[in-house]
Amino acid sequence: MQIKDYQVVLLGVVIALGSIFSSYVLSKSIVEFQKLQNQTIRVTGSASQKVTSDSSSWNISFRTKAITLKDGYAKLNSDASKIRDFFLSKGIDEKNINFSAIGSYENYKRTPNGNTTNEIDTYTVYQNVTVKANDTETLTRLSKETDVLINQDINLNAEGVQYYVSNLDDIKVKMVGEASKNAKQRAESLVKGTGGQIGTINSAKMGVFQIVPVDSTEVSDYGYNDTSSIEKKVVATVTATFTVK
Repeated sequence: MQIKDYQVVLLGVVIALGSIFSSYVLSKSIVEFQKLQNQTIRVTGSASQKVTSDSSSWNISFRTKAITLKDGYAKLNSDASKIRDFFLSKGIDEKNINFSAIGSYENYKRTPNGNTTNEIDTYTVYQNVTVKANDTETLTRLSKETDVLINQDINLNAEGVQYYVSNLDDIKVKMVGEASKNAKQRAESLVKGTGGQIGTINSAKMGVFQIVPVDSTEVSDYGYNDTSSIEKKVVATVTATFTVK
């Protein structure tokens, strides 16, 4: 009986010590986990790259006024033929000359005091044409020759030539990677002075892309996409949160 009592007491002590040790380990783990959760650093990394446009697009609108729709359509079709011939003569492929559907609206007569009546005075007939080129020089040069069309009695309004980068999507992917690296480098630099180390990444959020002229610092919350410049700069940002050891 004495041996059994001793064994029971010893077993109780062992169980008690084990329980205390387990509680200590568990509480220590919880503290360490909470500590790890609370010690984080959030940084924003950025990367930029200069790019050169390799294609272009030019939009031109033209219109005419006529007493009847028939006359308006006839004049507009004649103007469209002249515009097409102009670009074809300059080496533009016909498949890159795209005319929109023709639109029209009525212009009403006015009374001597300026009030609009219900009587139709004339019709305005209009159309757009978009011209594309696989370079930036051709349309830039042709945009300075609009007087050739104006001298043919064409009432046109030419917008500025727009310039594009064909492999922009590939560049964006590369920029995100570079911005992520920069975010980690910034985080490491910030905690270096405290003797800490960067651990795992908790979260990362990509910012909007800014595509701006090379010398511009303009940004937008919704992203900026410049098409007016041949030489551009692509800027990417990534905001990341890291654990600190």
